[in-house]
Amino acid sequence: MDVTTLEWTITIAATIGVLLFDVVVIARDPREPSMKECAVALSFYIGAALAFGLFVWLYHDQAYGIEFYTGWLTEYSLSIDNLFVFIILMAALKVPRKYQQEALLVGIVLALIFRGIFIALGYALIENFSWVFYIFGAFLVYTAYGLVKSYRTHEDEHPEDNAVVKFARSHMRVGETYQGLKLWYHENGVRLVSPIVIVIIALGVTDILFALDSIPAIFGITQEPYLVFTANVFALMGLRQLYFLLGGLLERLIYLSLGLAFILAFIGVKLVLHALHENELAFINGGEHVKAAPEISSLFSLGVIIATLVITAVASLTRSAKDEPTPAHVPAEVDDTAGPDWKD
Repeated sequence: MDVTTLEWTITIAATIGVLLFDVVVIARDPREPSMKECAVALSFYIGAALAFGLFVWLYHDQAYGIEFYTGWLTEYSLSIDNLFVFIILMAALKVPRKYQQEALLVGIVLALIFRGIFIALGYALIENFSWVFYIFGAFLVYTAYGLVKSYRTHEDEHPEDNAVVKFARSHMRVGETYQGLKLWYHENGVRLVSPIVIVIIALGVTDILFALDSIPAIFGITQEPYLVFTANVFALMGLRQLYFLLGGLLERLIYLSLGLAFILAFIGVKLVLHALHENELAFINGGEHVKAAPEISSLFSLGVIIATLVITAVASLTRSAKDEPTPAHVPAEVDDTAGPDWKD
């Protein structure tokens, strides 16, 4: 895929511009956005992704357009699952509703940074070592197994209690009052670290873990760095609005983990088959390419992913409608000033 310097420049500039716009808007008025605001913004981002895919289709190649749409849908579905963890994190750390937008924006920026690093590393690996596709494929299948094993157990996840966060808590004097994105403040002559710092650390660690799943998955669909980058950008844009728009609906997608497990396993198998075609390992087929291994096309992959997401959503909502609704992990209304109890 021949991507000009101008295309890269415009893409990166547009990404930074959108993020800066969000920063300015949120900084001026930190609050919980209305449903209308979320719906309008989310519609814009989804429309932009569809339009960008059409641009790639028309000005580069139909195959690349299909690869973008497939990668975007995959990354978007993984991002939706990630929202479960964000919801748990916000509730556990008692982030006030009006400051959750700011925290989520920081999380998205960190996700873009970490994914950019992982994309560069992944591309360097696949360019120099074709056998890395075996590792990526096996990792995705293992991740799929983990999702199946732990499906419907999001309530048992405690991202706020990972080792890095615990270390930060024990080595910093953390205050009990949220003051937006202000990282520290003075209280009774004592300099305290704002609890938002702990939230940022937890989001950063979570974003790294998310990248470990999403980057091998997207490389299983396309090895074009431009498509890998843009698919991730469009998947993350609008995630903040989706968080507030869907809220409790996310808890009704009870089979989402199973659907994602199937998608990751499918892409993992696709990666292994691709690795067989590119095989250079001496202990496999004498170091020769395994031409008999079937290739899975991008169009077929797109169909499988769409069908899986539709079936997962319909099955989840149908099952949820039959069950009596119960309280779940939703962004709870908490006091606008009180922070978490760091003595727990």
